Amino acid sequence: MKRSTSYFSLLTSLLSVGLAQAQQPATTPKTLPEVVVTSTKDPSKTVPSIETRRQQIAATTPGGASVTSAEEYKTGRAATLKDALDFTPGVLVQSRFGAEEARIAIRGSGIQRTFHGRGLWLMQDGMPLNLADGGFDMQAVEPMAAQYVETFRGANALQYGAATLGGAINFISNTGYTAPAFQSRFEAGSFNTFRGQVSSGFVTGNVDGYVSVTAAHTDGFRDWSEQESLRVMANIGTKINSNLENRFYITWVDSKSQLPGALTKAQMEANPQQAAPGAQVPLLPGGSGYQRRDYQLLRLANKLTYSDGDNTLTFSTFWSWKDLDHPIFQVIDQLSNDLGFDLRYDHRGSLAGMRNDFSIGTSFMYGLTQDQRFQNTNGQRGVKVADYELQAINWTLYFNDRLYLTDHLSALFGAQVMYASRDLNEQTLFPGPGPFLPNLADNSDRLEAWGFSPKFGLIYEFDPLTQIYFNASRSFEPPTFGEATPIGAAGIVPLLPQSATTLEIGTRGQRDRISWDFSYYYAWVDRELLTLGVPPLPANTINAGKTVHQGIELGFSVDVLRNITTANDKRFDRLVFRNNFFWNNFRFQNDPTYGDRLLPGYAPFYYRGEMMFEHPCGFYAGPNVEWSPHKYAADLARTTFADPYALLGFKLGYKTKKGVSFFAEVRNITDENYSPTTGVVANAIASPAVFLPGDGRAFYAGVEFKW
Repeated sequence: MKRSTSYFSLLTSLLSVGLAQAQQPATTPKTLPEVVVTSTKDPSKTVPSIETRRQQIAATTPGGASVTSAEEYKTGRAATLKDALDFTPGVLVQSRFGAEEARIAIRGSGIQRTFHGRGLWLMQDGMPLNLADGGFDMQAVEPMAAQYVETFRGANALQYGAATLGGAINFISNTGYTAPAFQSRFEAGSFNTFRGQVSSGFVTGNVDGYVSVTAAHTDGFRDWSEQESLRVMANIGTKINSNLENRFYITWVDSKSQLPGALTKAQMEANPQQAAPGAQVPLLPGGSGYQRRDYQLLRLANKLTYSDGDNTLTFSTFWSWKDLDHPIFQVIDQLSNDLGFDLRYDHRGSLAGMRNDFSIGTSFMYGLTQDQRFQNTNGQRGVKVADYELQAINWTLYFNDRLYLTDHLSALFGAQVMYASRDLNEQTLFPGPGPFLPNLADNSDRLEAWGFSPKFGLIYEFDPLTQIYFNASRSFEPPTFGEATPIGAAGIVPLLPQSATTLEIGTRGQRDRISWDFSYYYAWVDRELLTLGVPPLPANTINAGKTVHQGIELGFSVDVLRNITTANDKRFDRLVFRNNFFWNNFRFQNDPTYGDRLLPGYAPFYYRGEMMFEHPCGFYAGPNVEWSPHKYAADLARTTFADPYALLGFKLGYKTKKGVSFFAEVRNITDENYSPTTGVVANAIASPAVFLPGDGRAFYAGVEFKW
């Protein structure tokens, strides 16, 4: 990599700064959290505090939703979405090969997509990171720059205008009010892994700001899996008057990833560290090797918020520029520009003598992508084989209303109307000498669709900390260009939008030493978008008939012991048991070919747990486990299965609000050979390379300084 030396120099500079500052003593001990429900006035109108959002989400969401503090996942390695979301109920993140890119799914959204993302909204401060067609890149997120993460499962994301089966994940940025004046962090570990961050927050009069710079490098567990990235995240807020605030955001990402490809089961069992044949060195001279995914992203966004207490008006705008260089079976060269806005009004008032809160909003997204494709000649552009202009439009109108029927019972009504279009304009006609090249005909085409997604819900509050809820909703998902224009397709594949009707019931709350978040959902899915095939083969997406998605999402924690070495009702040590479990049952429904067969590509059970000793001085230590106890099919024909696995880990560290914090952890202690995720094909006998090995035993350590 050409930039390896410069990025590594930045990492060592960050470490030097952190170590120099770390000579100052740490004076602020850690206090274990206690639950206090209060009414607070947040310093920023555009970015509510984590306490405010937890209260708002619990009060207004009749379904699965949660808030994760960044301080929770920064107790260990905090490099990927999996690191950040591993203990978030209902969210499955499985790395492809220890990389930032992963399979991420909620309630089976995009369960066959092991590359890029679809089926949910990935957001930054309430504004989508998705491209206009609905696809998204995991590399656009920097977990260490976030203050907290909101997760809305399924139609519970309607408050952001999202109406997908999966829902939305919203990373909330730090501001000058929440970030330390100076912070530096450095992580190092196995596979020549280094990661460094410096950040700073400030407040001057009516202006506050935050900036974070993160650089990372790893050689990766597998051959040809080197990754390198540089991310800059910044925002500046201005209080124009007591009711009006503006915040401007800027993001820069430079991400480079080698792609080692998928292995057969025999290859993985023999040597999980090897790259797939042809992924690195071409199988034939001049062939399609040296496969990579490199891209740069510039994103500008702005949020203007007016609030007088009972009325809030928010106007958000954003624009992103993305340059993708992606040698795989072909070289995909894309230059994308996406822009959009969201206008939202929230009101707290009364209706027929009862308290009534409602929101109404409209959003618009437009994307234009210049898509050129070339023969892959030793990782370089060969003969051009396609030249497309891709345009995507999404327009939504949405509302939510909550009516307080009694002091304990409230009803919620909501709906979204959505229009979506996908246009492909072929700029140049090319002959098609091979099976995966477009022919000489003009393949310009267009898809468009309208969708209506209503929602009804009930919340019963036993007290401010304990609820039960129910909701019924519809979802609507047009195809992305990744599905409608796969490699080798001549124009747009005539896919229909996926829709679903979902019922959900659950509870969340806290009682003394126990907290929980439980949901059961059942979704009738129509025309599910199932993607079959993994690179280097074309990814073929189809509309299945009727399918069913049902499952249980359960997160809970319990203080098993308290005051082991202390004797205090408020500043106590504890042995806390944290758990994240879900059961999935996704299957065809009376399909003429597959009957009621389970869908491939998804484990029916998944468990993540840890037993952690935490002391009020800031020290913590304990083991953790990741367990997938059942095998699952990697193909529709059910000829090939991913095996069960269990991973053991251990973590210890010291965390303080100011001064020096540190951690050390070991992952996959027993050095298991396993595949956390697979590609999905129609028949693995014909296409057996579907396995993506997970990392072997790995050690990581980090030091952080805050002032």
